[in-house]
Amino acid sequence: MGWDNIVSEEAFVNLFNGVDLQGWRMAGRGKFQVIEQERALESEDGMGLLWYTNRMYGDFILKIDWKVKRRNDNSGVFIRFSNPGADPWNAVKTGYEIQIDDLALPDGRTEHKTGAIYDIVPPTTLASKQIGEWNTFEIHAQGQNYTVILNEITVIPKFSGTRLIRGYIGIQNHDAESHVLFRNIRIKDLSE
Repeated sequence: MGWDNIVSEEAFVNLFNGVDLQGWRMAGRGKFQVIEQERALESEDGMGLLWYTNRMYGDFILKIDWKVKRRNDNSGVFIRFSNPGADPWNAVKTGYEIQIDDLALPDGRTEHKTGAIYDIVPPTTLASKQIGEWNTFEIHAQGQNYTVILNEITVIPKFSGTRLIRGYIGIQNHDAESHVLFRNIRIKDLSE
């Protein structure tokens, strides 16, 4: 399947059921709480990684909605990392993070801005919405090729990686001050 093909929403499987953490596990001291009225997860209490334990994925399209409460909130979506056990840094070392941080704190480097493949490739543009509005990442991973779309704007047209081509999916708690919400975490497996 090519990346240019339109994939219907019916082709996606929800990884988060909107009501509890079934199938998910925390690595690190941070945590996520379920916000029932929004059917969402909210990060809190420091550095950590919430990862989907039921399955590793190879080629896929991942869609995930997120929003920040403050302009300086920081988080990320991790893809294709090995089993982190209790160490959230394992995802940083073995997978890729698609960044959420409009300010790119503390240094303002473009490869740390929202939509970047963190510390590697900066986004072509900053495409996030206003504080408190829901954003949608669409992340394509096929072989070693990656594309990132934010709110229907391609911010990483194509990146060729060198890391794992099969791994887990996760979301980050960056720090105790950041409260980022996630919902509608859904994936289309292109390996099948």
